[in-house]
This record gives sequence, C-alpha cells and structure tokens, in this order.
Amino acid sequence: MNEFELIAEQRSDVGKGASRRLRRDGKLPGIVYGANKDASMIVFNHNEIMHQLEKEAFYSRVLTLKIGKTTQKVVLKDLQRHPFKRSVLHIDLQRIDEDQKLTMRVPLHFINEETCIGVKQDGGVISHLMSEVEIVCLPKDLPEFLDIDMSEVGINETLQLKDIKLPEGIEIYSLLHGGDDAQPIVSVHIPKVSAADEAAEAAEAAEEGVETTEGTEAAEAAGESTDSPAKDDTESQDSES
Repeated sequence: MNEFELIAEQRSDVGKGASRRLRRDGKLPGIVYGANKDASMIVFNHNEIMHQLEKEAFYSRVLTLKIGKTTQKVVLKDLQRHPFKRSVLHIDLQRIDEDQKLTMRVPLHFINEETCIGVKQDGGVISHLMSEVEIVCLPKDLPEFLDIDMSEVGINETLQLKDIKLPEGIEIYSLLHGGDDAQPIVSVHIPKVSAADEAAEAAEAAEEGVETTEGTEAAEAAGESTDSPAKDDTESQDSES
C-alpha cells in the first residue's frame, strides 16, 4: 500500500486577498483541524496536490501531513475546485485519532461485470446507481474502496445497500442513522430501445416498403409491355381477315 505524504507550510496571512496572492504564486491555501487541537492555516504547492488528486486512493486513505519537522495523520475532508478551470482553490484536512471512528466516503468498485449472469446469458445492461458510499470506521480499518460482485446478478435484478459485503469494522453511515437499507446501488435490466432507434427502424421499414412497391410496379409494367405486341398482332390478323 503506497503512502501519501503531503508537504505543507504554516501561513499567517489570511483572508481572500492573501489567498489570491498565494494562488498567483502557484500555492494552494488550506486548513487542518480536528483531534481536539486548534485549526492551523497551511499552504501547499498547488501542482503537487493536483498530481495526488489524480489517484483515486488519495480521497479515501489516511495521509501523512508534514509541516516542518512535525508529522501528523490526516484525511481529506473537502476540496473547493475552480468552477471551470482545472485547479483547486482550497483544501480541508482533518486530523485523525487512532482510537476514534471517522466518517468517510469511499468509492464502489463493480467487479465481474463481464461475467454477470444477467449480461452474459440474457443480454442485459448494467446501470450504476451509486458510485460511492459513506462509511464509519476506525482509521486502521479504512478501506480504499468497496467491491461489489456482479457475477451472480440476473436480469431485472437490483443490488441494494444491504447487499454490500462490508469488511469487519466497517458500517454504513446512513444505516446507522435510520436510512433505507433497500436503497439501490446497481441494477441489470433489458436494454431500452431509444426513440432514435425506433425512428431509424421505422424509416428502414418504410424504405423497404417503397422498394417492394416499386418492384411490383416495375414487374407489372414489364408484363404489360410484353402483352402489347401480341395484342397488336391479333388485331392485325383480324383486320386482314
């Protein structure tokens, strides 16, 4: 398991103006709080954080934060992203206490989709209705992700929150607070024919109908053309008689 180490510096200048100056210099303002300690205003190298954010595990892993000569264990709690630029405006980190449970969102990984009964045998398609779930656990039990096995899911079947196989020490936050354990997370269903597909099929059928009609008319015209000389010959013979 790879360790994530974040290098930060303390900052004393706060406020919107100070934060804008930091961002212009390629820095990322942030804050670290929790574990019954005072919050600290910190600053990171923006590009280094952007590089870490490309890794899925960064969002659900215990991180090592180094400020000067001190280190502390933290988790990512919030990111403020720029509305249209590929950049981050602010980052929030929470200190952890090894003996206290924390609440985190972890991604769901849907495995064995290619061997899913509903897909392989019945031609169904998979619809992902949830991509992550909020869990509660001790820091030592924090998973990078949760696997959802799709191999035995049949056509028109749905997996729900209660179907998630949780590792020991992991609980689902919403279910601890009276949430619906039947909330769907993924389903397998028969593909729906889109309006565009229906229109294309109708147009194709209409085109085939036109071709059939044209072919029939052409055949009839050819028949009439063949009959005409014979009719003319008969009329000629009658005239001669």
